Amino acid sequence: MLKVFLVEDEVVMRNGIKNNIPWAKEGFEFVGEASDGELAYPLIKKEKPDILITDIRMPFMDGLELSRIVKKELPQIKILILSGYNEFDYAKTAVNIGVTRYLLKPISSVKLLEAVKEVAELINREREQESMLQRYQKEMEENTHLEQQKLWNDVVAGKLSTAELLERGQKVNMDLTAPAYLVFLFQVSQGGESAGGSQDFVEISEKIVRMAREWEHVLAFDRSPDGWIFLIKGDSDEAAQERFAECAKQLTDLAQTYPSMEYFGGAGMVGHHLADIRDSYRDAAKAFAGRFFAEPNQILRPEDIGRLHSRAEDSLELCSIHSRRTQRELVERFLRSGTLEEVDSFLEEYFLDTGEQNYQSMLYRQYVMMDLYFSAADFLESLKIGADSLPEDCRDVNALVGRAATLEDMKILMRRLFVETMNLREQNSLRKYSAAVQDARQFIRENYQREDMSLLTVSSRINISPSYFSAVFREETGQTFVEFLTEVRMERAKELLMCSNLRTAEIGYEVGYRDAHYFSYLFKKVVGCSPKEYKNRGKE
Repeated sequence: MLKVFLVEDEVVMRNGIKNNIPWAKEGFEFVGEASDGELAYPLIKKEKPDILITDIRMPFMDGLELSRIVKKELPQIKILILSGYNEFDYAKTAVNIGVTRYLLKPISSVKLLEAVKEVAELINREREQESMLQRYQKEMEENTHLEQQKLWNDVVAGKLSTAELLERGQKVNMDLTAPAYLVFLFQVSQGGESAGGSQDFVEISEKIVRMAREWEHVLAFDRSPDGWIFLIKGDSDEAAQERFAECAKQLTDLAQTYPSMEYFGGAGMVGHHLADIRDSYRDAAKAFAGRFFAEPNQILRPEDIGRLHSRAEDSLELCSIHSRRTQRELVERFLRSGTLEEVDSFLEEYFLDTGEQNYQSMLYRQYVMMDLYFSAADFLESLKIGADSLPEDCRDVNALVGRAATLEDMKILMRRLFVETMNLREQNSLRKYSAAVQDARQFIRENYQREDMSLLTVSSRINISPSYFSAVFREETGQTFVEFLTEVRMERAKELLMCSNLRTAEIGYEVGYRDAHYFSYLFKKVVGCSPKEYKNRGKE
């Protein structure tokens, strides 16, 4: 029931309006009354009525002044002004304030009720429009998430000025301003591999997304299947560090409730400018790359990396050679689940882990180079990709070994080999998901009328996380999932409008919209005219 509040200094008039109109029967709740604006204002703030009926001439505070301050406090309120003065200036002032109706005294209860009902219809239409807009924006969140991811990529790439980043952030509902920044990378996995298809992974991922939405001053970016990036903001270095510690605790506490899952995190240093975010991210990525060398279920900072390689051997260690099988497993794990931006950090830590002084031996350098090459070749073979798919300068193992005169040479050559190997991995993955996307599109075309059709429904069919499916779908089709689903539904709706006698509500139901009002709203937003206008267009 819509709430009504009355302000009128004439007692007879006030009692007449209050008692002669059956408010509850007509669908309204009469929540209060006052004899002047000064008395009314605190009561209005408390009751928050939907409709305010006020006289214009009152002692202490008149109706216009009351309307002015109430509109600032409650912008959505509808105001009906009663006045015995038919003067243009009053009406003009009332319009400027935002008064909905200007009614002249004397007015009967019947006429006043009619005016109130008209205003109530206006309120209901506005609320319905607002509700449908919110639903539409909710459905279009996929677009926002993808644009937010693009923004993050531009932040770490350093392509945009501070002003451009802030402007882009406003457009995608992300406030990037803060005195201090810290980047935190976090991933959950199963058995050391990304677990995009496991039920536990899907469940914990959904909980992390909900958790991140509740965090203040923390911006979350989903980089499936490689976990999440959290940009933590603070009013000071200490505040950013404290907020990071709290976020890390909540995430690790959650992960520990899933015995089948492992987690790993990497945090960067605190920065004070938007440009520093890039440096904090690089620090975090370096620490995060430690997951290939360190035990799982921990969160590292850049200063923790040194302790992973605290060995101080002075000569070639036979144990380094004896542990090559373990090293090969580590390399394969990186090639399978690492990212291109982590290649440098991984190789740096890899050579530290095996003892850099050992590479003074030519024999050891040759051995490691061959081992790394065959690790990459075996990995490609597991993907059914031959090593001959590599660029010419990466194919000949003997040529690679011959060019590795120093440790730095090895790093440069292995970086090239790993980057090209992972590029082939990505191309293979895209081909695999290309077929999955085509299957998804066909599934949508055949089941578009299902009300429960969603990103989650379809991504579950092809066994990958919703966020990763969203990115792959857009990459493959040029449309987001929601845009494609809406297009399919609207094309079918247009066909039914022109070729059937079904009513608009029935057509909406046929194409997957149980709410006829929302279907009409969405149709007009997408097609540019209402369903009725579209149908009549075909008769002209």
